[in-house]
Amino acid sequence: MRQRKHAKIVATLGPASDDLATLRALFDAGADVFRLNFSHGQHEDHRRRLDLVRQVEAERGRPIAVLLDLQGPKLRIATFREGGADLAEGAPFRLDLDSATQGDTSRVALPHPEIFAALAAGADLLLDDGRIRLRVERCGPDFADTRVVAGGRLSDRKGVNVPGVVLPLSALTPKDRRDLDFGLTLGIDWVALSFVQRPEDIAELRALVGDRIGIVAKLEKPAAIDRLDAIVAVTDAVMVARGDLGVEVPAEQVPAIQKRIIQACRRTGKPVIVATQMLESMVTAPVPTRAEASDVATAIYDGADAVMLSAESASGRFPVEAVRIMSRIIAHTEGDPEYRKSIDASRSPPHAVAADAIGEATRHVASLLHAACTVAYTSSGYSALRLARERPWAPIVGMTPRVETARRLALVWGVFAVVSDEVDSVAGMTDAARRTVAAERFGQPGDTVVISAGMPFSTAGTTNLLRIAQV
Repeated sequence: MRQRKHAKIVATLGPASDDLATLRALFDAGADVFRLNFSHGQHEDHRRRLDLVRQVEAERGRPIAVLLDLQGPKLRIATFREGGADLAEGAPFRLDLDSATQGDTSRVALPHPEIFAALAAGADLLLDDGRIRLRVERCGPDFADTRVVAGGRLSDRKGVNVPGVVLPLSALTPKDRRDLDFGLTLGIDWVALSFVQRPEDIAELRALVGDRIGIVAKLEKPAAIDRLDAIVAVTDAVMVARGDLGVEVPAEQVPAIQKRIIQACRRTGKPVIVATQMLESMVTAPVPTRAEASDVATAIYDGADAVMLSAESASGRFPVEAVRIMSRIIAHTEGDPEYRKSIDASRSPPHAVAADAIGEATRHVASLLHAACTVAYTSSGYSALRLARERPWAPIVGMTPRVETARRLALVWGVFAVVSDEVDSVAGMTDAARRTVAAERFGQPGDTVVISAGMPFSTAGTTNLLRIAQV
């Protein structure tokens, strides 16, 4: 199946996409990566869905990536005597650790001592997705006396956000560790880490997974944006998680932050996913709003590797239509002459390393010779990633002897991953590339292909070879 688009689609699985026929339809409509959201569902639900994904993969003969999305810490208030309370603007309101006493209009328990440890007078607390705003006037290790800045009805167990404060809290909860252990037994390809605040959060996860799977840093905290370059440097990919990010920073700042994250990832050649509410109206409607179509297109014009569907494909009424429409938006945007101008104008200079030199040269040679496609022969995925960083006009065929690498590359912009045989010579690699390009209909006899690879073969991170060949 020839790829019709460069940017990829991440589709979340759930009750609306829970059977083999629907998964087949989602893949055929354009889904490249399937997300298992461990904030919902039981382990056996996720096992069954992953088994179905692998069945579709075998039927279609195409590598499919599976992304495990960890829930992360959930900071919530406790309960009220009457199920909720009305907080009046300007009124005092106390938060404390007394979970044995239910709340009322004057106080409620906040069973998170780590929040009190990080608070200072003047800090804001956002409750219920930012609908309620409290300003801290006085605080201690077990309480915070606040003033209601924006009031309203506050009900049981609503979420709490603390913008502008780095909380002394691991991004990995005990539940996350159990979920991660389970996911590793299933053979997942990527894991998304929630609540990332600092590079050390990625290092903590890396110590558990090594290089067995790719790590996606979900950027949803202002503290993470403050250390953006350091986080991008240590992760394998990034997700622009606009839900919580949109709660903790003013809405008008989110588009600029999104562009900044995409640019940082493109500079370093790390895949970046734009997520949250991309086609939200399609949870209940068969077509998106024009604003949603523009939102998806904006991410594509900026050069995002992937765009993501959440409730639209997991629990919405039109999961397949949502993927199909998102795929059409991507294809139409990439067909716009302004798209190529935008991608070229926003391209970053390569780094002074062999892999980037080969990547830039491959892009330039493919353009100069009007090559039918480029081929990145890779064991670890590194050659394909460095070439994708250059955003070449010609398609990228990522050839690898490792199915795990092929699946991981399903997330990467422009890469059509193919599992190939091991090679031990340049001639063998060239012949394999020619056969693959012809078999996958990326080129016809006589067409030029430009191949990048690393020698010695099967050694990660050694991109140092460029070869021109004809099909």
